[in-house]
Amino acid sequence: MPTIHLTTFIAAPAEVVFDLSRHIGMHKESMSHYKEEAVAGTRMGLIEKEETVTWRAQHLFKNRLLRVKITEMKKPELFVDEQLQGDFKMMKHEHHFKPCENGTLLIDLFHFETPYGIVGRWLNALYLTNYMKKLLEQRNRTIKEVAESDRWKRLLIK
Repeated sequence: MPTIHLTTFIAAPAEVVFDLSRHIGMHKESMSHYKEEAVAGTRMGLIEKEETVTWRAQHLFKNRLLRVKITEMKKPELFVDEQLQGDFKMMKHEHHFKPCENGTLLIDLFHFETPYGIVGRWLNALYLTNYMKKLLEQRNRTIKEVAESDRWKRLLIK
C-alpha cells in the first residue's frame, strides 16, 4: 500500500494552519484546476469530527466522486479523513500540525490502495503515487500562501 509523506513549513500558528486545512472553501480553492466542488455533507466552512463531505472533481479524464469522513480530530494537532466512497480501495489521510520556531510543520501521511490487484499496483508505481503527491503539494502551497498572508482572517474570522 503506497504512503505519501510530505512535510511543509508554514510561517503561521498551528491553529491557523489547522483550520485552513479543514476549511471546505480552502480545499476547493486549492483544487480549482480540477473543478472540485463539495456536493453533499459539509459544503462550506470548517468540517468537524464525524462529519462527511462528498467532493466531485475531474481527475484523470473523468468526473469522480469522493466521499470522506473526519474520523479523528485533536485540535490543533491532528485530523484524519477516510474514504467512505470513491475510486480507491482504501484511502486515509492523516494531517499533523507541529508548532515549531516561527511557524508550523504541516505533515501529511496519505495512505491509499487501488483496486485491480497487480494492475493497480503497476498503475501506482508508474503514475498514481506521483499524481497524488502533486495534488497534495498544490493543496499545501495554497494553504501556505493564505496562512502567510492576511487572507486567512477573511476565511476564519467572522
